[in-house]
Amino acid sequence: MAATTTAVYNVEGMSCGHCVGAVTEEVTAVPGVTGVEVDLETGRVTVTGDGPVDADSVRSAIDEAGYGVRG
Repeated sequence: MAATTTAVYNVEGMSCGHCVGAVTEEVTAVPGVTGVEVDLETGRVTVTGDGPVDADSVRSAIDEAGYGVRG
């Protein structure tokens, strides 16, 4: 069984519940992702997965949702 991994992304432009839903939907579709938590106040998206999750795929999913990753 693979170890659970966690990664945090700083996302720009999120301001409402729709933003949370859009980011959650897109990132959840990335292979290996088992959980997504979005914090509007800090702009942080925490992604958990069973084993390594491709960071470029997560960034692309956030971009597809209409938001940008800082840093």
